[in-house]
Amino acid sequence: MGKAINLQDMFLNQVRKEGIAVTIYLTNSVQLRGQVRGFDAFTVLLDAPGKPTQLVYKHAIASIVPAKAVGSYKPASEMDGANPE
Repeated sequence: MGKAINLQDMFLNQVRKEGIAVTIYLTNSVQLRGQVRGFDAFTVLLDAPGKPTQLVYKHAIASIVPAKAVGSYKPASEMDGANPE
């Protein structure tokens, strides 16, 4: 059994690297728009033009929607049809 694949981290890293704008929907229905500048196990750092950088706690996030299609963020072994489990 190999290392567990963390899709959340791969997705966040890909939108960060590509500079893709995202809309973050919070559990209280608030929408935040900007670019992911960084993240860790508990938070996402979001930059929006004309606003201060926001530190958003992941437990408050309902979903994250990219403004455009995100490039491949799956590991090569998964794209080749290998079962990571």
